[in-house]
Amino acid sequence: MSMTSKFMSRRAVLGGTLAAAALPLVAQGQDERGPASPEATGVRIRIGFNNLTLTATLSNNPTARDLVSILPLNLKIEDYGRNEKIVHLPRKLTEEGSGAFGNEQPGDLCYFKPWGNLALFHADYRWDGLIRLGRFDDGFEPLLVRGEYPVRIERI
Repeated sequence: MSMTSKFMSRRAVLGGTLAAAALPLVAQGQDERGPASPEATGVRIRIGFNNLTLTATLSNNPTARDLVSILPLNLKIEDYGRNEKIVHLPRKLTEEGSGAFGNEQPGDLCYFKPWGNLALFHADYRWDGLIRLGRFDDGFEPLLVRGEYPVRIERI
């Protein structure tokens, strides 16, 4: 066996080992029953501020269910950066079962784990530390109105 063949064999074995180790992590984010599942539930919420209303259908995950358990809420919604509004919750939500998700897009309703707040996206984003809670049903135009307002979040 030549030196090149030995090197390629070792490289192939190492590459295969690394790929096999990473496979469960990739599969976890794609499991239809897993935390990254975009599978919607029949649970919907209404978010109202400044005489504007958004509705969202929640995802099937423990964090979304925990949010529903503390509704209704009367809080404050405010701009954060150029791509989202945020709402600080009265307590942190469970992160049990959370996992990475892909296909981030405007109209996502997320939970930002480090701060314990809701993130309502109206423009492109990509950020670690988020759990997708659901998607807005009929667009997200009210989020484009800049400013800070009292907000009511309730189950419908």
